[in-house]
Amino acid sequence: MGLRTPLSAARGLGSAKEGVDHWWKQRLTAIALVPLLLWFGFSVALLGTADYYTVVGWLAHPVNAGLMILVLAVGIWHGVLGLQVVIEDYIATEWKKIMVLLLVQFAAVILALAGILAVLRIALGV
Repeated sequence: MGLRTPLSAARGLGSAKEGVDHWWKQRLTAIALVPLLLWFGFSVALLGTADYYTVVGWLAHPVNAGLMILVLAVGIWHGVLGLQVVIEDYIATEWKKIMVLLLVQFAAVILALAGILAVLRIALGV
């Protein structure tokens, strides 16, 4: 028998009320990726034998550039959500968990910016 109250014993052990939100975001990004990746797969298949200038011209079209940016953004967001679950489940040390989560977030932002800027550079002809 300890001197702790039941509230202090339970504090930090219950629901943070964020799990459902995370679960929904992961499912919604997965659902959004289905048509986006189907479009991307068919596009790559149709452009399989195209030369460089044809592919650049295809990506310069506003609809294709917009969809490509969506594929990048939603795909990276979905990946970060999945990696967050794995990191939280398998890294026990709190400071290591925070460092790895920050590293993943940083890498995701860099990858998303690089990809989006590359698509915009092609689309705008810069």
